[in-house]
Formats: sequence, structure tokens, C-alpha cells
Amino acid sequence: MYSRLKHYLTVVLLFVILFVVFSASGALPFATDPLEAIDPYTKYGTIPTLFMYVLRILALVPLPITLSNFIGILVGNTHPDPPKLMMSPLFGPICFRVVTRGTYPDLVKRNVQRNVELCSKVGLTNYIIEVVTDRPISLDESINVRELVVPSMYKTSRGALYKARALQYSLEDDVTVLNDSDWVVHLDEETLLTESSLAGVLNFIRSGQYEFGQGVITYASDSIVNWVTTLADLLRVGADYGTLRFTLGVLHKPVFSWKGSFIVANAGAEKKVSFDFGPEGSIAEDCFFALTAWKEGYKFGYVEGEMWEKSTFSVMDYIRQRKRWVQGISLTLLSNQIPFRYKLGISVMILSWVVMPVTSLNFILIPLFPIPVHPLLDLLFAFTSGVVVFLFILGAIKSFSIRRHGALKCMVLCVLTIFIAPLTMVLESIGVVLAAISRRSYEFHLVRKDLETVLTIPV
Repeated sequence: MYSRLKHYLTVVLLFVILFVVFSASGALPFATDPLEAIDPYTKYGTIPTLFMYVLRILALVPLPITLSNFIGILVGNTHPDPPKLMMSPLFGPICFRVVTRGTYPDLVKRNVQRNVELCSKVGLTNYIIEVVTDRPISLDESINVRELVVPSMYKTSRGALYKARALQYSLEDDVTVLNDSDWVVHLDEETLLTESSLAGVLNFIRSGQYEFGQGVITYASDSIVNWVTTLADLLRVGADYGTLRFTLGVLHKPVFSWKGSFIVANAGAEKKVSFDFGPEGSIAEDCFFALTAWKEGYKFGYVEGEMWEKSTFSVMDYIRQRKRWVQGISLTLLSNQIPFRYKLGISVMILSWVVMPVTSLNFILIPLFPIPVHPLLDLLFAFTSGVVVFLFILGAIKSFSIRRHGALKCMVLCVLTIFIAPLTMVLESIGVVLAAISRRSYEFHLVRKDLETVLTIPV
């Protein structure tokens, strides 16, 4: 009951934010437009006026994603109770698979140990944490920990690269120790399990309804390395409760793709789909895999609970990460391996990214050079802006608890997210521009993760 009340209050907050944005932009249906008497062509000139109108229209490209987020917030509980384990933790086997280049062995060892301790705490025994690495990292192997080194001479039949190559190696018949009925949970090097995510994973497997699933990842629940990138990633947290839950939990299809970690996969289904898509499927292998699995008729579901990760440690790594996403998803969009009807969602994503560097100018041009527009256009633009602001705030609410940080600090962080939103658009836009001008389409940038040389701020 209390969780539903918090959800209803969150929905009220959404509509309050929309009302404020509508009011500030003059987009309320019953409001009179003071700009109707302005002739922008006379005041600003024909070319500048046409340019500003084009920018207004292009700002509506992400509208399908906005609607997906909006519906996801309305139909789901944004404050669910922690999932209760519906089956024995002795169930298994489950493979928690971590793929790494082996560049940061201490990070991997530390997180493997923390995840092993958590599994022991909840009573999970029939599991294995499998670290697939390009370089040996000398893990302390045991019955529950396995280090799998990818041979330097290993090549897939289609020439998969980077993480996709390592993932494909782990599926080879003479390498894998899993049966088709077993399950794999994919983690990044820095991903930390939680009790809620373990319960969610086990419940998801028990349901037996879907071959693939994914849940929420937060980026501020552990220690924070970089406040700018962490606050920027709050949008991703909000989107997990919006579009991710709607597309996977209601539509059961990865319409707008998914993330590369906290993936729950049936071992047999994953092996049939494979990760051997060639170079074009090796930059955003998670996106390529999801759309291929959808094409093959597999069903997707939403996994309750949350896992923890860290945002990139520097602003430049944040930009390079977005650059790789743009390049990788663009290659997926252009690939003839997947029919276009499965790529409508990512086509909207790519178009949204492509127009972002110019549509960001709206935030400067609208207040400085107001122009009369159709009320519906104003309404949709304000709706898109309002939902984005709300997703940032929801991400802050889900990442910074009052019990842990206090009410004042949480309020300050929520307000900061409003100011970080324009900066986020600028950083994303730089990533888009770099992706466009880069001559290396198949480059996979490895973000910095050496905690020992970076100041980590506990929260």
C-alpha cells in the first residue's frame, strides 16, 4: 500500500512538472498566445525564421521514446517493494558472466568477491561467477568462480570483435559448462549484485515465461567517482523505470534496444542467437543481440530489483562512451542481417541523436527569439521537455534515498538534475559529432576504471 502511495505521488509530480513546463512555455490549451501578433519573417528575416521552425519540428523526433517513457511511468509502480524470493535459492545452476579485457584485474577481483559474499548471504549455492577475459587476471578460482581466458588466436566464423568475440568464445561447445536449460546473468566489470536483483532474477527464471530479461541499474547507490557524469546518468535510471519497463514488461520486445549488463538469458536461447554477427555487430553487441533475438521470435520480460554500477570516471569517457553507442547502434541500423521492422525503435534513437546538436539550440533561441507556432507543436515540445526533466528527477529520487542522505541533500540533488540536463545534452551532442567525423567505425573505446588512481567519494 505504501509503495503504491509513493507511486501515485510520483505520478502527481510528473503532471505537476508538465503543468509547470506547459505554463512556462505558454503551451496550455486554454492559454492565449502573446506571439500571435508577431510576424517573425519581418522581425528576424526569412532564413533565420525558417531555420527556427525547422528546429522546433526536429525537436519532436524523440516523441516516440518520450511517449514510451510516459506510458511506462503510468502503468508500472515506480516504487515497487523489494521482490520477495518465490523459489529456493538452491535453484540453479546460474552463471553470472563478466566479460573483461583484463585491463583492471583488481577491480574485477574486488567485485567478484563482493558478489560471492552476497550470494552466500542470501543462501545461493548452485551458481558460478565466470570471468571471460582477454588477459589472465589470476582470479582465486573455486567451485563458484571460474576464469576463462580467450585464446589470442581465437576467431569466430564471421569475425566478431571485442566483447562480442569473448562472449561467443564462452558459448563454444568445448568451452561452456552450461546446459541449454541453465541461465546466464550478464554483468559488466563494475556491476554489483544486490539482494533485490538476486530475488528478481530467481523469480524471473521461475516464471518460465521469457527467454531474456533485464532490470534497473542505478549509478549512485555505491560510491561516486564523478558527480557530473553520475548526475547525467540519472536520466538512464529514470528511463529504466519508463521505457525499459514498458517495452520489456508490457510489449515484451526490445523496441528501443537494451543495456549491456543486468541481462538475464536462457543459456540455450542465447547460444542459438549467438554473438557472432561480424564487425558490424561488435560495437553495440547488446543492441545487435537483442534485435536478432526479437527477430528469431524470443520473448523478453522485465526483471524486478536493481543492480549497481558506476558512471564513467571522467567527462571525456562519458563522451567517448556515447560516441561508441552512436556508432554501434548506427551499424546495427544499417545492417542487412536484421529486417527494418525490428529497427524502427533504434532508427528513432539514431535520428534523435543526429538532430540533438542542432535542436539543443532551441533552449537558447526560444527565449531570445520567440516565434508563433501551432498550439499542438508547442504542446508536444513542452511535453517532451517536461518528461525529460521528470526522468532526471525520478532518477535522483531512485538513486538518493532520504534515509541515507537526508531530505535537504536529496532536494538539492533533485534540483541539480534540472540544471545538469542542458549540460547532458551538450555532452551527448559532442559524442554525436565525434561519431560522425570519426573515420574508425569499428573502434571500441575502453573507459577508465582504475579506482586506485581516482578519488572516490562515498555517498
